[in-house]
Amino acid sequence: MKLASLLAPLAVALAATAPAAAADNAKVFRYAFEVAETGFDPVEISDLYSSNVIANIFDTPLTYDYLARPIKLVPNTLAAMPEITENGTLFTMRVKPGIYFADDPAFQGKKRELTAEDYVYSIKRLFDPKKRSPNLYLFEGQIAGMDEILAAARKANRLDYDAVAEGLRALDRYTFQIRLKQPNYNFLYYLAYCNLTCAVAREVAEHYGDRTAEHPVGTGPFRLTFWKRSSKMVFEPNPGYREDYYNGTPAPDDAKGQAILAKLKGKRLPMVGRVEVYVIEEPQPRWLAFLNNEMDFLERVPNEFANVATPNNELAPNLKKRGVTMERTPGMELTYSYFGMKDPVVGGYEPEKVALRRAIVLGQDVGAEIRIARKNQAIVAHGPIGPGALGYDPDFRSTATEYDPAKAKALLDMYGYLDCNGDGWRDLPRKDAGDECKPFSIEYASAPSATQKPLDENWKKNMDAIGINLTFKKAKWPDLLKESKAGKLQMWGLGWSAAYPDADAFFVMLYGPNGGQANHSRFNQPEFDRLYEQARRLPDGPERNAIYREMNRLFLVYAPWRLGVHRIYTDLSQPWTVGFRRHPVMRGFWKYVDIDQPVLATASR
Repeated sequence: MKLASLLAPLAVALAATAPAAAADNAKVFRYAFEVAETGFDPVEISDLYSSNVIANIFDTPLTYDYLARPIKLVPNTLAAMPEITENGTLFTMRVKPGIYFADDPAFQGKKRELTAEDYVYSIKRLFDPKKRSPNLYLFEGQIAGMDEILAAARKANRLDYDAVAEGLRALDRYTFQIRLKQPNYNFLYYLAYCNLTCAVAREVAEHYGDRTAEHPVGTGPFRLTFWKRSSKMVFEPNPGYREDYYNGTPAPDDAKGQAILAKLKGKRLPMVGRVEVYVIEEPQPRWLAFLNNEMDFLERVPNEFANVATPNNELAPNLKKRGVTMERTPGMELTYSYFGMKDPVVGGYEPEKVALRRAIVLGQDVGAEIRIARKNQAIVAHGPIGPGALGYDPDFRSTATEYDPAKAKALLDMYGYLDCNGDGWRDLPRKDAGDECKPFSIEYASAPSATQKPLDENWKKNMDAIGINLTFKKAKWPDLLKESKAGKLQMWGLGWSAAYPDADAFFVMLYGPNGGQANHSRFNQPEFDRLYEQARRLPDGPERNAIYREMNRLFLVYAPWRLGVHRIYTDLSQPWTVGFRRHPVMRGFWKYVDIDQPVLATASR
């Protein structure tokens, strides 16, 4: 099926400017998302797909060396790495002069330079109650003086952007400081996370108001030029993008990294003149588009075609003959299905509520999910930390994914979840034998896609086997995300990719005060929260790992999630696509990709 026949254009009005000299307009990089974007305002989004887009439009103070493994932070818009003083609580940063935002009507025809005040303003936007940022949890309680400004903003339902905070201020045109209340060993990583610290110009936010998410204007390598929501996005190089040249420091024994560096070192970035991103939710058309050369890159081979594309985890001979290349990487992420902890049926901390959740955990077969639904493109998760993150222990084993239907049924029987009306489904516990039967069902939210279907079937089969009536709430992923943030879902299965390479990036999903943000389940257990706060003040090491083991124990006891898997990502590049390499946490990779025109011309004949 040709993509052109599916997607009708919708123009996005932008100021007319000449194309950047660095990029070749003939080079087009095309690939697809399996889930629709939600918007393009850094403070408003938390989903992976929109986050991938904004990281190519906006600029963080720091970034990562694209080729370095282990990962390495480097300056992006800063002249040098931050100066860290006062026992790790004061960060002083200097923005490089001569960096400019893409032209936009909001600037009234003037060239707009990036300044220190832009970063101060952009971080303050996270604290604006009208934005309801899902990312505020990472800064709330961290920056000196901002909690007081936040409290006043919540009372007035309006943030005073001109209020000066002790811990967040510009010292001059290019220098700004952030003062923390206490050391945070992950703070430097925050400076490379676009959803937290990408620069948004105040003029743009005030000009577009509630529609800022539809008009992204950054200092990064690309700008949005075409958008049909949930269908197609087109990006072209930012004409005013600064001089930026390909470089990196792969390890001496990193053959792939060294080969990429040898081919691309010294080229001005970005290298392609156009990036086209399609939203293709169903796996078959996504796979066929790649086979038909309509896509230059296939991000994550669909599970349904894993045995065709990579039999025995090796690139299929027909693809190898075509010159397709494969990269197979364990993701620094995990999947999980959460229970709404405020839901009257599956939520709560009473023994019978905990027993219900633990029985569901025992009754759900993750092994079958890996074999059947995921075609062995995943490994079992034994804890809520993704592979490769600091604090992850590859040898850690737990009962988090134990499958034992007999034990599950016994637990339900013990706590009174019996079929008291003879309809084949278990009912809620009765306090007295003469009480009326109270039937219940559990609603699992899921997207209406072919990828989700075998996962849903596995859930339904497993819950039928232990007598629990499971139904499904079907809706588009962005709509489910909105409902989840509002606490309206009983159960939902999600994937979580680390935004920074530390176990803390995962435990934030279970910390009570993050409810409604990263903590979708709204799990709130005082001892767990106390341990989390204690661990957050410690560097990676044995002392922190001991605390994490106790946090894991509490997680297993209360079962706010059904842990799933760590997925293995298999990415395919066409022979003319040069330079892609999956980074564990870095999301802005478009400028590092090139298209080999002679190879493409040969393949097109």
